[in-house]
Amino acid sequence: MGVIPAGQAGRAGVEGAGPITNEDPYFKAMQAELADKGFLVANADALINWARTGSLMWMTFGLACCAVEMMQASMPRYDLERFGIAPRASPRQSDVMIVAGTLCNKMAPALRKVYDQMPEPRYVVSMGSCANGGGYYHFSYSVVRGCDRIVPVDIYVPGCPPTAEALVYGLLMLQRKIRRTGSIER
Repeated sequence: MGVIPAGQAGRAGVEGAGPITNEDPYFKAMQAELADKGFLVANADALINWARTGSLMWMTFGLACCAVEMMQASMPRYDLERFGIAPRASPRQSDVMIVAGTLCNKMAPALRKVYDQMPEPRYVVSMGSCANGGGYYHFSYSVVRGCDRIVPVDIYVPGCPPTAEALVYGLLMLQRKIRRTGSIER
């Protein structure tokens, strides 16, 4: 039985995670500032955006086959919760809606109703070709040609169905967008 070096066990085996090192210049500067003064000074807007990006609760709105990939993204292999993104089943406690699959005309009022129940600031991720623009069913009489006709979309994740990696990347882009454009008022 060999000894495993620090930072090599447990979650370091998850895709995208590397060994933890103390050589990062940002963390060295932060440690020096903490050692010198004993506290950190931060902009309130930056602190609120940091808290907002680290605690995104996504509303599960799976409509078709893309929902399977959405579920896969929250499972242990991809584990969205390590990025601070956790699923919620209630629209009143979620701030991100992932529309995954074909949106039909009959379901559009329900989508809008759920979106209206979400508190501000709220974000929408359109996942898959069908949610983005109708997909294979673009010319069908019963399919909405993109969920952006019903709700404002912030991030589009392409594919049919898009992989779980694509959804994770889309949610990371949403976090970047919140950090970039975020203010106390949206």
